[in-house]
Amino acid sequence: MDEPMSDLHFHAMALMFRFRDFIKPRRKILEEVKIEPGFRILDYGCGPGGYVPAAAELAGSSGKVYALDIHPQAIEMVKDLAFKKNLKNVETILSDCDTGLPASSLDLVLFYDTYHALSEPDKILKELHRILKPGGTLSFSDRHLEEKEIVKKLTEGGLFQLKEKGKWTYSFEKI
Repeated sequence: MDEPMSDLHFHAMALMFRFRDFIKPRRKILEEVKIEPGFRILDYGCGPGGYVPAAAELAGSSGKVYALDIHPQAIEMVKDLAFKKNLKNVETILSDCDTGLPASSLDLVLFYDTYHALSEPDKILKELHRILKPGGTLSFSDRHLEEKEIVKKLTEGGLFQLKEKGKWTYSFEKI
């Protein structure tokens, strides 16, 4: 599978994301996804956790946010963020593919700016399909791909169908 980026590269990316999140808060993007209290969510490729606080707040105390990343520094940053913000409904997963989550257990997967960097994206899509509930949503964005490419890559395997195109994300439904 994939290897984590260097620590230096990761910290540079994290710094850039902090600036990005200050300019355009992640909550605005997540409001488009229609997260409801009680939702069980996976942030796949969570990085330093830019979406985690907003997702945890929107899911509420009855919900759960799993933050998965291949980079140990990402996991440590998310743990620290959850501790500092007292986010009791956040759990981290250090992995490149296998989530360890039960089948059909999640309402939503956030899959943002990660797809283009994966060596085996179909393997990841199968895992995300496995853990989503029937009718669950895969919220997708990747600024490195064109719209036609996004729709083709996510629907050609017969696992997902395009449900809605928003201003910032594409919502795919588990078939």
